[in-house]
Amino acid sequence: MDLQNQTAIVTGGSRGLGLGIVEALVDRGARVTVVARTAGDLESVARRLGVGTIAADVTDRGEAGRILAELRPTILVLNAGAPPRMAALDKLSWETFSKTWNTDVKAGFHWLQAALATPLPPGSRVLVGSSGAAVLGSPLSGSYAGAKRMLWLMANYANGVSTENKLGIRFQTVVPRQIIAGTGVGDAAAAAYSAKSNVTLEQYFTRFGAPMPPRQFGEYVVTLLTNPLYEADLAFGLKGGTGISILEGAAV
Repeated sequence: MDLQNQTAIVTGGSRGLGLGIVEALVDRGARVTVVARTAGDLESVARRLGVGTIAADVTDRGEAGRILAELRPTILVLNAGAPPRMAALDKLSWETFSKTWNTDVKAGFHWLQAALATPLPPGSRVLVGSSGAAVLGSPLSGSYAGAKRMLWLMANYANGVSTENKLGIRFQTVVPRQIIAGTGVGDAAAAAYSAKSNVTLEQYFTRFGAPMPPRQFGEYVVTLLTNPLYEADLAFGLKGGTGISILEGAAV
């Protein structure tokens, strides 16, 4: 896919990994709109990068349908989510445990449905943000690992609907394979797990090898979109030192 003048939407693109994706897309000439909740963060991104912005609650079904129908993007990156409460299972209430399901999964559900119902143009790519926790678990972050695994599964389910209805939309999952410094989720997770392991933050981050700053993560996402090698597969792992790996291939 040539990104020049492609219409792209990135949810949660005003900070962290989402912002890294937005920067990389803009550098390739895509026309990007960032959807996020906080108007102040959106204004800052708009001034610096010249992107379009929409302040919206990504868990609102009506907003998802309205935005996709209005902009009809050929690239949709579902990155928005809420940082989980970091605590052991016995220290969480049901409300704090289920927070990620009520934000990340709910938002993914509505946006995936809207992408299929609008529908997006044939040849469109929808990238769904997951996490390495979906593979390995995360005992200090409540339902986070399960929620991120559910998003991975939902992307696959959406592919099935797209194929059955001959929509030509491709849904794929992006899985960071390390905790990333400088992001809300990454910093909170690193603080919790380093304290539990009785090591410093610096010592904890060395476990992952080479770092993967948000902008590098964004460049990997651009590679997924532009390199034909990655057009068909379903899930990709991204890591600072080793780049892109295929976690789940295309369905036969």
